[in-house]
Amino acid sequence: MFGAVAQTDDDAWFEQLMREHERPVLRTSLRLLGRLEDAQDAAQEVFLKLYRNRGKFTAESDIRPWLYRVTVNVCRDLARKRRRPVAELDENDAPVDELREERIDLEQRRALVAEALALLPAQEREAIVLREIEDLDTAEVAAILGSTPGTVRSQISKGRARLQAIVTRLARGKS
Repeated sequence: MFGAVAQTDDDAWFEQLMREHERPVLRTSLRLLGRLEDAQDAAQEVFLKLYRNRGKFTAESDIRPWLYRVTVNVCRDLARKRRRPVAELDENDAPVDELREERIDLEQRRALVAEALALLPAQEREAIVLREIEDLDTAEVAAILGSTPGTVRSQISKGRARLQAIVTRLARGKS
């Protein structure tokens, strides 16, 4: 589908891809990096890489896995360059009871989850964002992350437990 367009009109092909994939790439970058400015920089770099590699895609190419893989890699590189510290839980921190939904409205919960997501180790955050938020299947996530489905399932399981503990801790601090 895209390769045929790419070969006849690079600008039209690129514009079409930008329209279709700009929001998911930016959203994924934001969830992986935690800062809008960083996410915008990452998304820009992803689309520059796409444009430079446009000749590699054929009419049958599914560009989504490639875009997610590049997005994750660009976010990893950007985080490393900017050396943003990421707080992690102690091994002794254990998940606690779920938040009482009646005390925290939807926007507050979203903000808490976004803040907690930024505190997860990078591998767990990447697996959760791609699988649970971007709704990719486990095999796709494994391929994107250069991992195995079993490792992805393990990262998601550990990440969920840590995420719950972090959200609970943050909610207590804001009460």
